[in-house]
Amino acid sequence: MLSRLMNLLRACWGPSLDGCGNTGSDSAGRQEGLLWYKDLGHHLTGEFSMAVVQANNLLEDQSQLESGPLSTLESGPHGTFIGVYDGHGGPETSRFVNDHLFQHLKNVLLADFTSEQQCMSVDVIKKAYLATEEGFHSVVTKQWPMKPQIAAVGSCCLVGVICGSTLYIANAGDSRAVLGKSVRATGEVLAVQLSSEHNVSIESVRQEMHSLHPDDKQIVVLKHNVWRVKGLIQVSRSIGDVYLKKAEFNREPLYSKFRLREPIRRPILSAEPAISVHELEPHDQFLIFASDGLWEHLSNQDAVDVVQNHPRHGIARRLVKVALQEAAKKREMRYSDLKKIDRGVRRHFHDDITVVVVFLDSNLVSRASTAKGPTVSVRGGGIHLPAKTLAPCTPPSEIMNPN
Repeated sequence: MLSRLMNLLRACWGPSLDGCGNTGSDSAGRQEGLLWYKDLGHHLTGEFSMAVVQANNLLEDQSQLESGPLSTLESGPHGTFIGVYDGHGGPETSRFVNDHLFQHLKNVLLADFTSEQQCMSVDVIKKAYLATEEGFHSVVTKQWPMKPQIAAVGSCCLVGVICGSTLYIANAGDSRAVLGKSVRATGEVLAVQLSSEHNVSIESVRQEMHSLHPDDKQIVVLKHNVWRVKGLIQVSRSIGDVYLKKAEFNREPLYSKFRLREPIRRPILSAEPAISVHELEPHDQFLIFASDGLWEHLSNQDAVDVVQNHPRHGIARRLVKVALQEAAKKREMRYSDLKKIDRGVRRHFHDDITVVVVFLDSNLVSRASTAKGPTVSVRGGGIHLPAKTLAPCTPPSEIMNPN
């Protein structure tokens, strides 16, 4: 009896943490130390792979893949939704986005079914972003008296929606979506960046900020060789970061390092996403969605080459590994030694990294407007239990994304 109990405990809390009781299947993903992964799953128009590695004390990256109905009406459109949310200042905003953005998208589509528009569109996605932004503002308003620092928490927000043969890419922040496109003449697979990034290290983004704030010569400041909005943050668009959007939150008791000398007369940052629309073609092979933790170590073409030249199973995990190997090389250390560094300290070597690879089956894409496959819902994240602590064996998505 005792031995059976010990075996049960080891299955959930043993040192390998290889899936927390999911050793026979990775339906909810698996956990190995600071790495969470789902090696292969199926969505409406192909297969997908996901992986997340933690560097911060609390995982600030969140992600999801939802495939099936895109609205709450059964007669509504079906497709696949991919979200990568790279938090900063804490995990609260990225978790909130993970819990609410897709539902807002479904709600907006439902509302549009009562009007003339009855399908996915740029306007639907934009409304879902802004509803999520407003929702988080409400959270900040409620928590401000007890937890004022939540005003300085935010998240980048990268979304892909495949609906029929149309791909929508929406982005606020500096995560990135890259397409792997085959070239028939040469057999090569080329990288095509699909998202626009909002980081003031990019000259065009700095120019945009200056044009939006012509009266503020300090809207972008070079600080310690890094360009930052008001000397504080690198991204110009995000969900959250209310301290740079609403004057009532840029005051005491917010930490002085976040408080501006002059009052905010209009929002400095924006939550409005840049959205592009791409009609999928047979030579569009796969999509890579990732937080900037991946892209600071791999070029677009490097990442596409990894996906193209290796098996699909575990490909997101492989991309994370290649990025970590590059991070170790930059610090002149071995990859095996980097893996031994614990969260928190690990942040000095690399950021949280989230990768979602979505493969596109051209036969399924061509039938996608009428296809209604099974509903799939996967959240990227992980379980991180303190040493010698027992906790219920709960799927990673429920631990990292409480409702």
